[in-house]
Amino acid sequence: MGSLPRRQRVAAYAVILRERGGAVEILLSRLAPRVSRSELWTLPGGGVDHGEDPRDALIREVQEETGLDATVGDRARVYSAHMPRSPRDGQLVDAHAIRLVYEGWVPPDSPAPRVVEVDGSTIEAAWKTLAEVASGAVPVSSVVTEALVDHQPFRLQRVAAYAVVTRRREGEQVLLTRLSGSAAHPGRWTLPGGGVDHGEHPSVALAREVEEECGLACEVGALLGVHDTHFAGTAPSGRIEDYHGVHLLYRASVADGEPRVVEVDGTTDAVAWVPTADVASGQVDVLDVVTYALGADRD
Repeated sequence: MGSLPRRQRVAAYAVILRERGGAVEILLSRLAPRVSRSELWTLPGGGVDHGEDPRDALIREVQEETGLDATVGDRARVYSAHMPRSPRDGQLVDAHAIRLVYEGWVPPDSPAPRVVEVDGSTIEAAWKTLAEVASGAVPVSSVVTEALVDHQPFRLQRVAAYAVVTRRREGEQVLLTRLSGSAAHPGRWTLPGGGVDHGEHPSVALAREVEEECGLACEVGALLGVHDTHFAGTAPSGRIEDYHGVHLLYRASVADGEPRVVEVDGTTDAVAWVPTADVASGQVDVLDVVTYALGADRD
């Protein structure tokens, strides 16, 4: 018996995760019976055409197999699978699959997945919990198992500057901003401020952010302290991140006038002077950085 024809294929796949009801789910595609006789789920993705960028191929394949518009990360892990006797189009071949697996994510408000491609290699798309996959309740291909073993949440460290602005008006008040639906903690109140751009001095960044969020000119004073927070969760983009925020807290003052949000479609949807007594009593839902800052301001 002679050697089998050799077939080498390069394909790109995505690990797309989301959080729902306290559980982490993964987006999977079910292989058609002509590909797998028994039920088998795999990562969304597929072959890279000649001359095609793998990330472009992956975005196209995800849309065809799930109907969802995915964003794909910059880096991939590479897996190699050699199948010396693999059925392909009715004949046995010596198959070699090179699989590029990227991190991907979809917007939190994405619709339910559905197969768009007609007569493709998949017949169903669905979110499955990682617990179902780990227990074997959902039978998955080797590329799913390999990719999940190696997958790590995207790590993001962000340096931001915030202003501690207080005044005496019917008791002590602190200037706070409310986080919008595009922020990580919508509806909660925090200090005015935001991220420091590359090469930007924190005090310059802070003055800019306060003017955008409060509509008032800001004079930045002394550094009161440094606060940080570390948690894993879903970013507004839909990406699950291992997030570390480093917060530089400055004493500051603002010009006279009523505060108002100037920035459109940003992470702030309201600004107000809030009695510090309401913050201390828990009547106002604030981030931890606010109580930390008020404590540092009194030290």
